[in-house]
Amino acid sequence: MSIKSRSKRSIEFSMASMSDMVFLLLIFFLISSTMISPNALKLLLPQSNSQVQAKPVTTVSITRDLQFYYETTRVDFEQLEPLLKAKLSGTQDPTISLHVDRSVPMEQVVRVMNIAQRNRYRLILATAPEER
Repeated sequence: MSIKSRSKRSIEFSMASMSDMVFLLLIFFLISSTMISPNALKLLLPQSNSQVQAKPVTTVSITRDLQFYYETTRVDFEQLEPLLKAKLSGTQDPTISLHVDRSVPMEQVVRVMNIAQRNRYRLILATAPEER
């Protein structure tokens, strides 16, 4: 009489579940990366090859049709200074990132620069990398 074990263990490893997990993670990262948009406004920024290490607290944008945006909210120019004061009050080293389309007249940029100077804010002009 021969005795055989009834429970046989399979030595093979199935990669099907692992490939499913990798595929789902890939889809998740592709979808989440398209949702992240640091500046949702379409602006043609001036080009430069210099960079600043300061991290801005907030952003102000001026579009080609001279509309002002505080972060992503459209505001009138008169509303801009009170909004900046509320956001930057009590902040150590308050810094504003200014995103301006290339076609905007310089006088509009100077208006925002005057707000920064009056309130002693640092102002960084956002630029696109210079093409070679």
